[in-house]
Amino acid sequence: MTKTNSTKPETPKTDALEQNVGNWLVRSMILFAIVLILGHLQGKRPSFFNFDSAERGADAPLVMRGGDPYIRALMRTISASESNVRNPYTVMYGGSRVEDLSQHPDRCITIVNGPNMGDCTTAAGRYQFITTTWQEKAKRYHPDPSGFFMWRNYSFEPQFQDEVVYRWLSDSKVWGTDIRQLLKDGKINTVLKMLSPTWTSLGYGIETNSMSDDLPRIYRQILQQELQRN
Repeated sequence: MTKTNSTKPETPKTDALEQNVGNWLVRSMILFAIVLILGHLQGKRPSFFNFDSAERGADAPLVMRGGDPYIRALMRTISASESNVRNPYTVMYGGSRVEDLSQHPDRCITIVNGPNMGDCTTAAGRYQFITTTWQEKAKRYHPDPSGFFMWRNYSFEPQFQDEVVYRWLSDSKVWGTDIRQLLKDGKINTVLKMLSPTWTSLGYGIETNSMSDDLPRIYRQILQQELQRN
């Protein structure tokens, strides 16, 4: 006897499968959106506005805890010429203040004097990071980025400004020398000259300011404070 296979419509099963796939996609998109929102909110942690120091520039203590006293003293010395104001972590070029430190402010402010007059700069924070430099260095040295993959956010809060600069200055492969050892050997002028292409106000560069000549003395003074803290 010959059997004939009659093909029955599969529409109900197909519709159910499509519905299941559709539901899965919707749930996945919702979950993905929740992850993005949570990452964004994590990056919006309250800024460190209770850091209200009466000291200016180098005299203002670092927010970051611990670390080598020689590198810490160098960091404070950099801020003597780059951000010689009260609460240096919130200052932008020209003296205006940033209110939200959940990320680099990325505001381009017109330069009013010097060799780059007429251009604009996004320099901000204690170490006057421009946006591109912050993104580059934070990607490498930031200890606690929020988000994931290409949606990373790098908080610009004071402790992170400190930690990124501390790790950067401590990276002997980047600088081709051990900055800490140079400082321990008393070669502060050598270090300032080496760093001056990065922070041009340190002297030896195109934007030497009124603080530049005093930086070696300031460094030695600040170093004594940092050594006593250890």
